[in-house]
Amino acid sequence: EGVVEEASADSVVDEIVEELSEVASDETNWKAEATALAAQIDDLKDQAVRAKAEAQNVRRRSEQDVEKAHKFALEKFAKELLPIIDGLEKAVEAEVASGNEMTTLREGVEMTLSMFLSGVKKFNLEQVDPVGHPFDPALHEAMSLVDAPDAEPNTVIAAMQKGYTLN
Repeated sequence: EGVVEEASADSVVDEIVEELSEVASDETNWKAEATALAAQIDDLKDQAVRAKAEAQNVRRRSEQDVEKAHKFALEKFAKELLPIIDGLEKAVEAEVASGNEMTTLREGVEMTLSMFLSGVKKFNLEQVDPVGHPFDPALHEAMSLVDAPDAEPNTVIAAMQKGYTLN
């Protein structure tokens, strides 16, 4: 009977050792799996941050594109209006130069010009009157250089056509 018990004890020990090695193996597998999952979580977090940044960039670019489209459309429209403003100004100048008294026609043209200028000003189209100001190549186009002893050097003394700025 003692031999049977020894054999049983050895088999029990073997089973316990086998179970412990399986548990140790499972623990090693669990740790490896946890490490792999942690790396996958880090990758997914990085992808999420990049996707969020890309979405913000797309939104910002589309807002800029819409703004540029509005400005371009307004610029094109403004360029079509400038000859009308010039024509109204020339009509008033011609009446003033002829020495005629104030007529209802002249008064009406001046009022129309004034309303027109205040209307386009609401859309950030502003008239640039350079006479008496220093010449600025970014805003002005020089037609000729003349001697003017009573004016400062590089000062605009006459304007052939007024300019405008938009925005």
